[in-house]
Amino acid sequence: MALFRLPASAPPSLEPRGHGLLLRAPQTADYEQWSRLRGLSRAFLTPWEPIWPADDLTRAGFRRRLRRYAEDILDDRAYPFLIFREQDHVLVGAITLANVRRGIVQSGTIGYWVGEPFAGQGYMTQALRVLLPTLFGELRLHRVEAACILTNIPSMRVLEKCGFAREGVARRYLCINGVWQDHYLYGLLNEDLRG
Repeated sequence: MALFRLPASAPPSLEPRGHGLLLRAPQTADYEQWSRLRGLSRAFLTPWEPIWPADDLTRAGFRRRLRRYAEDILDDRAYPFLIFREQDHVLVGAITLANVRRGIVQSGTIGYWVGEPFAGQGYMTQALRVLLPTLFGELRLHRVEAACILTNIPSMRVLEKCGFAREGVARRYLCINGVWQDHYLYGLLNEDLRG
């Protein structure tokens, strides 16, 4: 099984780029842009996300988030990425690979959000296309999974444009905006991307 585990002492430094986008792990210096975009987009994101902690947009909350991210990366559990336009370094959203499972599974689950001013402009589709080769390459995953609420048509389009196959419905799968919601489950295999 050790063959399938990335070395915890030296997690990979991942900064995929392409299609005019740069994806990288969040840093302390990102707080202002991140909190501004999340705050501006709160009403837009609320129907699709878990309830935000009361201190979510505070500097202290962001520092706690960064500490958790650092631990997750070190332990090969999750890899968060902020999405920036390369031309002006403007933050447009984020993708997180979470629930990384190694051994005979070699999979992880992606979740993502885009700020309201950037919605519907193709940023998330392009960002996912930039990230997927890294997930299957450097991180050596066999399968990437995603889930979206049955009414989240834009998210379904993103996944389907990137080659994900809808595999079924999970009843009351995640607690989103305080309500247990049914979700479509999507999957993409390494060979799907290569094909």
